[in-house]
Amino acid sequence: MSSLLGIMSIATGAMGAEEGALDATTNNVANANTPGYSRQQPVLAENDPVAIGSITYGTGVSLEKLQSLRDSILQLRIQEETQQQGQLTAFSTAMQQAQVQFTSSNSDIGTQISNFFNSLNQLSTDPTNLSLRQGVLTAAHNMATAFNNASNNLNQQRSSLDLQVCQDVSQINVLTGQIASLNTQISQLQGVNQDASALVDQRDVLIGQLSNLVDVSEIQSDNGLTLTTANGTALVVGGQSFALTTQSNNSGMQDVYAQGIDITSKLSSGELAGVIQVRDQTLPNLLSNLDTLAAGLANNINSANAQGYTLLPNGNSTLQAGGNIFNTPPPSGVGAASSMAVAISDPSLIAASSDSTASGSNGNLANLSAVQNKSIANGQNPTDYYSNIVYEVGNDVSNASAELDSSKLILNQLQDQRGSISGVSLNEEAANMVQYQNAFDAAAQVVTTINNLLFTVINMNTLTV
Repeated sequence: MSSLLGIMSIATGAMGAEEGALDATTNNVANANTPGYSRQQPVLAENDPVAIGSITYGTGVSLEKLQSLRDSILQLRIQEETQQQGQLTAFSTAMQQAQVQFTSSNSDIGTQISNFFNSLNQLSTDPTNLSLRQGVLTAAHNMATAFNNASNNLNQQRSSLDLQVCQDVSQINVLTGQIASLNTQISQLQGVNQDASALVDQRDVLIGQLSNLVDVSEIQSDNGLTLTTANGTALVVGGQSFALTTQSNNSGMQDVYAQGIDITSKLSSGELAGVIQVRDQTLPNLLSNLDTLAAGLANNINSANAQGYTLLPNGNSTLQAGGNIFNTPPPSGVGAASSMAVAISDPSLIAASSDSTASGSNGNLANLSAVQNKSIANGQNPTDYYSNIVYEVGNDVSNASAELDSSKLILNQLQDQRGSISGVSLNEEAANMVQYQNAFDAAAQVVTTINNLLFTVINMNTLTV
């Protein structure tokens, strides 16, 4: 295109293309710190040439498109690791809270078990001493209270986690609704060949928040984006979202349903899965272990006390046989820790004597003290059994913390990789800005030159175009 007007067209087109590239660069700089923003790269393309006679002339440049730089596979890996971190964070946080019940203190179960058996040893030095006998009852009461508190606190934590399940489900429904709405807007823009990259970035941020809560799978199709739960039940299909619901189960806890299907046990990652794991598995196991320990102690101490004789005679010279020191635990053992209580208030009813005619004997105290070393569950004595509970809780906390640290490291690495692809480098954008500005200035200079030439031609009254 050899005419002056043709050259003018090439120059003005170049100015428009470089201006568009500058706009994209400016937008990148403006969003350098915007979470989830994907850098836009201007794609400049040479216009189709024009043949005039035997010569082919170029027709300049156009801004073909603004390309958002994103790696879809990397984005999926980030979502997967986000789900894993959400689950580990919820589990670790809940277990650290549970561990408080087993932290060594003056009022923890382990300390109170030791105090109880120490009080029996002290009583053996003077079996008729009512003050020492009262000390045994006080120690028994403190031990029962320690079991009560630990069990009640763990049950309260379960209730709090159950409430969190409902809160997570509610937040999931809000996010899926927002994602479905963005799907509709994105489809509308793409349908008329308009740029939807800003909305896609917003959707990716929401999917990231959703991934922190629940394990979802993402499917891209001609009909738009689809999100499904772990078992394949749809949460979002294009512009439509499907809300999760909760329903109380036989234990009074809330199960999670997707389109009428119970998916509670199928959730494997995300905060919701971690909360449910602690609520439905870890805490019930802890409570069961406490019940086993409480029932074992109460039953064995009661049995030992029944083998001896109390301090006061029962209307004659024959001493009264011992009865229960603790309330009889439920036959199933369930709730033994929360219901554990001292059954007597009279210290003389502690059956210290093994001789029905010797009120001051301490023979049966050996049987009571022997419970401390007796196997009550899984071949373990009370102290070892409790120590094993403490160890398992600590091990869960330690493992979860280590796995969480590892997950954070992996996620940070993935996000760094994403940043190298989709993130904004201010130094790079500054260099691009200079490049586009120089090209724009050069094209503008061409326009000025052509204007001068056209003015000269017009003044010469000789039109050569």
